[in-house]
Amino acid sequence: MGNVNQLVTSDFILVGLFSHSGSHQLLSSLMAATFTLGLLGNTILLFLTHLDSRLHTPMYFLLSQLSLFDIVFPLVIIPKMASHFLQGEGSISFGGCAAQIFFLTLMGVAESILLAFTSYDRYVAMCHPLQYPVLMRRQVCLLMVGSSWLAGVLNASIQTSVTLHFPYCAYCIVDHFFCEVPALLNLSCEDTSAYELALSTSGVLILVLTLSLIAISYGHVLGAVMRMRSEEAWNKAFTTCSSHITVVGLVYGAAVFMYMVPVAYHSPHQDNVVSLFYSLVTPTLNPLIYNLRNWEVQMALAKVLSRAGLRPK
Repeated sequence: MGNVNQLVTSDFILVGLFSHSGSHQLLSSLMAATFTLGLLGNTILLFLTHLDSRLHTPMYFLLSQLSLFDIVFPLVIIPKMASHFLQGEGSISFGGCAAQIFFLTLMGVAESILLAFTSYDRYVAMCHPLQYPVLMRRQVCLLMVGSSWLAGVLNASIQTSVTLHFPYCAYCIVDHFFCEVPALLNLSCEDTSAYELALSTSGVLILVLTLSLIAISYGHVLGAVMRMRSEEAWNKAFTTCSSHITVVGLVYGAAVFMYMVPVAYHSPHQDNVVSLFYSLVTPTLNPLIYNLRNWEVQMALAKVLSRAGLRPK
């Protein structure tokens, strides 16, 4: 155990994403453009939801929270990675690493739960429209959002404290471009198999519970859509629900790979690719898939542009 670093104040060295690619400038430019596009898209949606009274509905309130998650998630990772690229070194303090693990885990769990609540919102809207104002009143929406954040904080607190409790070998080189639980467990000089099993088990429970609610909700929604006689109503309902299901697939697909598949069964390079997808690509695609295709959002955007003199009235 002479090579074990027991100091909690020691730094970690992030290998970085660019060490796995020869086209550094091209990849960094693409990532910067994607990051900017995602940040702009999600910020616009938050802005429109706040300004336009037509978007003051339970669905858009929940979607605005998803946009907030999609803003914070890349901000925890991309600026630090860009700094490492420009400075030519990838050190991160113990506290910085702990902060990344905490906020990323918080956002991941909270977003998964909120997606399940969003599917319930669509179920109530489609299957019980007359009871929608009562079942999805403001207090219920606030409770949904608050419970999502609370579950995320509790899960993040446990995972961060347990993960960083393990002793790590000297020269704590993380073969990843940010601090993530599976990457850090590879560095531990102790047996982490029990914790990995507990991590996979908790991940399965969270995913099964939320996916079950999503599947049940959209199962009922699909039945309601199939019974619609109006082609316009059918198209509107199908567009909305298909957008939601697409985002669910993007978010949960990456989560299943990273946290339900044991660490030993995926390589660092695979982790980098999947992590880049859900930390940068997915937050950029979400506003395009979820909101900007909706007629209400397009009208709200046109209204704002018209007031600003950027669009003919």
